[in-house]
Amino acid sequence: MEVCYQLPVLPLDRPVPKHVLSRRGAISFSSSSSLFGAPDPRQLSQRRGAISYDSSDQTALYIRMLDVRVRSQVGFEPERGSSHPYLCIDFRTLHTRLGCGSASSAPERRVHRLLSFQRYLHSSRLLRGIPQQIPLHLLDGDYTGQARCMLEKVGTWNFDIFLFDRLTNGNSLITLTFHLLNQYGLVELFQLDMVKLWRFLVMVQEDYHSDNPYHNAVHAADVTQAMYCYMREPMLAKSLTSCDILLGLLAAATHDLDHPGVNQPFLIKTDHYLTTLYRNTSVLENHHWKSAVGLLRETGLFSHLPAEDSLNMERELGSLILATDISRQNDYLSRFRLHLDQDNLCLSNASHRHFLLQMALKCADICNPCRPWELSKQWSEKVTEEFFQQGDIEKKHKLEVSPLCDREANTVGNIQMGFMTYVAEPLFAEWARFSDTRLSQTMLGHMGLNKASWGGLQQEQTSVSEEAEPSTAGTNTENSAAAIARRDSNTATGGTSSKEIPQGSRES
Repeated sequence: MEVCYQLPVLPLDRPVPKHVLSRRGAISFSSSSSLFGAPDPRQLSQRRGAISYDSSDQTALYIRMLDVRVRSQVGFEPERGSSHPYLCIDFRTLHTRLGCGSASSAPERRVHRLLSFQRYLHSSRLLRGIPQQIPLHLLDGDYTGQARCMLEKVGTWNFDIFLFDRLTNGNSLITLTFHLLNQYGLVELFQLDMVKLWRFLVMVQEDYHSDNPYHNAVHAADVTQAMYCYMREPMLAKSLTSCDILLGLLAAATHDLDHPGVNQPFLIKTDHYLTTLYRNTSVLENHHWKSAVGLLRETGLFSHLPAEDSLNMERELGSLILATDISRQNDYLSRFRLHLDQDNLCLSNASHRHFLLQMALKCADICNPCRPWELSKQWSEKVTEEFFQQGDIEKKHKLEVSPLCDREANTVGNIQMGFMTYVAEPLFAEWARFSDTRLSQTMLGHMGLNKASWGGLQQEQTSVSEEAEPSTAGTNTENSAAAIARRDSNTATGGTSSKEIPQGSRES
């Protein structure tokens, strides 16, 4: 069990006040010892409850001098009744940073990740003896200039997440999610600690792999923005509760957390430990969910809520993230279609609202073909490059190349046209039946235009390649469609297929 110690900063060149070295919880010690001076022989070995320590250990003495407090709260704030700020810090972190004990490179990296951004900055100042608190208004630094202007139009479907990411210096996921949570009033409503929330979002963004062409923090920000657009649709806007909205935004931001850039079949054939852990079932989605829960608990974002409420939110978060598994696409689509045929969706029913959030997140996850061509084309190229990189690895290690991952046998255009035909169009057609709005028609319109654009590019490529290989160039799109059909067939028979499909069709 980890214990957080909140440490008030005291000058090291002054005598230690007697009230500082006193009994704290189950730990007590004498205030007669001087700092870093010769230890009292009577105190060389002391035991308090289940804790033993050598009072000649300068680090232990330093911690005791700092008025050790065992607390569950994580944060950085002024100590009540004192002018000294304090910092919640893990004991092992302090021990490592003070240079006491031997620490391998792996634990050192882990400690650095545990500290993360502001906590790392604050701890550095603490250990340098600079008790300076960073004002919270600095958290709003990204809300200036052009980025702030873009946030004023965050609900528009042509929102350029690539430009926004550049304007926020690569912090699009943090800035966007924080803004949306604040705009809905969820920070105040759920009494979320501002620093805990910011730290959580920083750690979420850090846990996305920036070297993934597609499954990175920018994709997560794009999905979060799309989820916001869907939740503003009249059918949902008038029905969703504040808890629904909070879960929807958090699920969108974390739905691909720690994605390795390869799909589930790749993990299975390389005997990855995650496949054993999750028994080859929604491996990546389960990992994304558990990673998100880990960060929620590490930062204590919901620690102030009743335990039952916190656990329930974690479970519902998992239910949303697991819905993005493409191998269950037909199941969700069939249920959605049946509800619409029977016209029995009741938005006052919590389970029906949750199901609609699942469908909204599925749409947000694969909405790239529905964006304007300038944005959709960039996403198409990125997801295809990630497929091809996996294929290159498989070739290098003499593994069977996964469908759609061979750059010599596929093109961006044929992959995208197959994906739109067999995956995106059926889903968004049903979504338009549920929410027949201007946004739904706009998305279907963009998808039709994008499909035609890819078809035109394919024809140009075909006319060129026919001169060299007239018999094969015209079958690329058919091969891509066949690969998708095989994936759907595997799903129907209980097979484990995954992100063999482009545009975020999930194995996350």
